[in-house]
Amino acid sequence: MVQTIINRSDVPLDARDLEMCQCVFDEVRSVAKVAKDSEEAERIAAITIELYRQGVRNPDHLKVMVGAARGLIAPREE
Repeated sequence: MVQTIINRSDVPLDARDLEMCQCVFDEVRSVAKVAKDSEEAERIAAITIELYRQGVRNPDHLKVMVGAARGLIAPREE
């Protein structure tokens, strides 16, 4: 019998997945003061979905990674 390997990225997102991604998107966009209908917002949304599909499911980790990917996180001052 041949088994089909399904990548997480091939599985459709359900309502819970989309709700979490929306919350992360809204917070990252708001903190970065990015307009909802801008190209930057589209990039933030795409990165959010891609990281989520790759397995980043913790909302706090997702926010940090999305912000870092877009260069939206300022370095900490010590």
